Amino acid sequence: MKITAIETVRIEEFPNLLWVQVSTDDGLVGLGETFFGPGAVEAHIHETIAPILLDQDPRLIGRYHSKLIGYVGFAGSSAEQRGRSAIDIALWDIWGKATNQPIHQLLGGAVRKDIRVYNTCAGYRYVRKSSGQGTNNFGLNIENGPYEDLDAFLNSADELAHSLLEMGIDGMKIWPFDYAAERSNGHHISSTDLNKALEPFAKIRHAVGDKIDIMAELHALWDRPNAVKISRALEQFDPYWVEDPVFMDHLSSLDRVARSTEAPIAVGETRGGVADFRYLLELDSLSLIIMDIAWCGGLTEAKKIAGMAEAWHVPVAFHDCTGPVALTASTHLALASNNCDIQEIVRAFYYGWYGELMTNLPPVKNGRISAPVGNGLGIELQPDVLKRSDCHIRRSS
Repeated sequence: MKITAIETVRIEEFPNLLWVQVSTDDGLVGLGETFFGPGAVEAHIHETIAPILLDQDPRLIGRYHSKLIGYVGFAGSSAEQRGRSAIDIALWDIWGKATNQPIHQLLGGAVRKDIRVYNTCAGYRYVRKSSGQGTNNFGLNIENGPYEDLDAFLNSADELAHSLLEMGIDGMKIWPFDYAAERSNGHHISSTDLNKALEPFAKIRHAVGDKIDIMAELHALWDRPNAVKISRALEQFDPYWVEDPVFMDHLSSLDRVARSTEAPIAVGETRGGVADFRYLLELDSLSLIIMDIAWCGGLTEAKKIAGMAEAWHVPVAFHDCTGPVALTASTHLALASNNCDIQEIVRAFYYGWYGELMTNLPPVKNGRISAPVGNGLGIELQPDVLKRSDCHIRRSS
């Protein structure tokens, strides 16, 4: 089996998304995905990765994986790392299809049939068009369906908690601190702003008590003293974790935050590569490691990271606030990882545009997710996606 072509696929409606399709001479096609900066990622795939992989055996994933970065871009979730991630997912998809097995079987076999999910409380248009993190990409004031959960956590968090529990989902992540961070560039939060940001947590606890776990997302927007201040203020609500309290470029600050609060600290989605995560684990103060499979190096790298975290007795969770292929790949690895605690979903995405773009999404039932039936990933692009007038395809062959 040889790789005959690599295509990148972009559609204008979702300008942050990039899919890859890796074709082989026996007709198999592997699907991959990444998110943010698709133009830079696309250039890396066609200029660096394609010359390496074309005419090679796609099943030899380990032989080529380290070469797909190139000479630079190996740290963090760079464009090079995101390109490697998308291609890696596609190669695993081909391997599964070639051997008539789902990816979780190739990863060593499922250790569970399904896994608990939590809902990241975004709405349908969250981060759809923005290239960065900020309140300007919240996608508010646009009604698209019943799960406008970002507006809900800001204004009716108690009702939102009840809605999630009715679906069997007993974990939710919210980020009401972002407005205050933008006003001060993360260097000050007033008592007024702090109390306002804590209101959704109080509403949730008053409405449903401890029936639901609450994750607090800080989006790496705060300096160390204010991250500590916020984390300590959240302790009264028993958060399941506080995520990315400081910008992820200075690990000793992260360590100081983690050791200054009783709130569990979870980080990692913006990091890339096993070495990056080794540094995080060596802090020996974090409560959970989060990975984005479409950013950290793909399934190959994420499997190594999960195994390494297990040696530190640290649980892992996989990020999904990006796209349906990343969610599906994450689900396969979550099912095959002993130390995976929980899988993120965004119900507005899952019950909204994910199904418009993909076939056979991973089933979610009673707050738990399982792998789709099928070989490889078990999902494909909807046939009409490639026929859309706003679809752009670039091909190397």
